Amino acid sequence: MKKQLIAATLVLVSMLSFRSISVAQNNDQQLSAVILHNDSLFWQAYNNCDVSKMMSYFSEDIEFYHDKGGITLGIPALAQSFEKGVCSNRDSFTLRREVIDSSIKVFPLKKDGVIYGAILTGSHLFYVQEKGKKEHAEGLAKFTHLWLLKNGSWKMTRVLSYDHGPAPYINKRKALTLPADVLRSYAGKYKGPQTAAMYIKAEAGSLLMQIGDKNFSLYAEKENLFFSKDRDLTFEFIKKGNEVMKLIVRERDEIAEELQRDSQGTDGRATGASQL
Repeated sequence: MKKQLIAATLVLVSMLSFRSISVAQNNDQQLSAVILHNDSLFWQAYNNCDVSKMMSYFSEDIEFYHDKGGITLGIPALAQSFEKGVCSNRDSFTLRREVIDSSIKVFPLKKDGVIYGAILTGSHLFYVQEKGKKEHAEGLAKFTHLWLLKNGSWKMTRVLSYDHGPAPYINKRKALTLPADVLRSYAGKYKGPQTAAMYIKAEAGSLLMQIGDKNFSLYAEKENLFFSKDRDLTFEFIKKGNEVMKLIVRERDEIAEELQRDSQGTDGRATGASQL
């Protein structure tokens, strides 16, 4: 009888422990859902430059720490920083934030088992669009937000924005395979206002661009249009008849430089172009 009682007690304790763990897990999941929902609404307001709506997600004693812009304290100062900053000239410039979903983490804060706050961390990209130009990824940064439950409402009380840097380039262009004779036709020396000497060599299935002691591989998107896989750069060869006359370099679809082909190097021998 005693053994049966002990066994029953152990089963009951196990059930209660499992129940408490399950409840805690459910509470944590609910917390994450609430924090991420509020976070998404805040950034929706940010992308629309709805400053009044943005401020509704901050506590009155908000402290905002930015590794480039310094410290901003309180809602009035924070609202002013947005109104005079990224939201000051929406007709000619817009900034859009996009979260990197895989980076997001929510950490619950509890006292005596009761949730009172949460820490939200992650990374995000910022896209810039200037009037008349296409949108492009400009920056990458990390963030840490402290959310506290105040009078029944969730508010951001501390914001850390840090590790700002350039956005990584993600190439979406597809490379074509061109005949060897087409690749050889582009080999030569090119000169421009900013580049004293650029050498193009034909390689197996691609072109090699040499500027000084640096080499860059170029891949064909069209017969006369090549691209870099490392940056948003395209290289368009312009012909007159069958002869290549110049090279137009574009960054983000904007002309960066026009280079003339050196007639002394049009056959590729002056550049040391490989013969395929």
